[in-house]
Amino acid sequence: MQQNSIQQNVHLLLSSIIVIAAALVYGLSPSTVLPELFDFQVQTPDLSNVFRAIMGLYLAFALFWVVGMLRPNLWKAATFSQILFMGGLAFGRILSLFFDGVPSTLFAAGTIGELILAVFGYCQVKIYLRKT
Repeated sequence: MQQNSIQQNVHLLLSSIIVIAAALVYGLSPSTVLPELFDFQVQTPDLSNVFRAIMGLYLAFALFWVVGMLRPNLWKAATFSQILFMGGLAFGRILSLFFDGVPSTLFAAGTIGELILAVFGYCQVKIYLRKT
């Protein structure tokens, strides 16, 4: 089985690191961490549940991207899911920009980062699927 190069996996690696960090921020202790970062309180079990579910979803995708780095036969699927994940987040944030106004610097930077990672993943597909 052929191993993927670091250059081929860099989009998955960066996305995994960022998404794991975001997952832990959202889900480890939502009632403690989120009020410090954002302008709202997590006061109900239902809201904590939502953020822990988001954490689980983020961790599942990040795990799939790590597996895609380690198993070349899953690289293409992992990359397409990374493009959709990052592109979907960016799309939602751009919609919010139009409907809700300009977000904080943290979320604006997140939008730019998600767009960059989605486009980077797409470029990786164009480069590495052409070689096969």
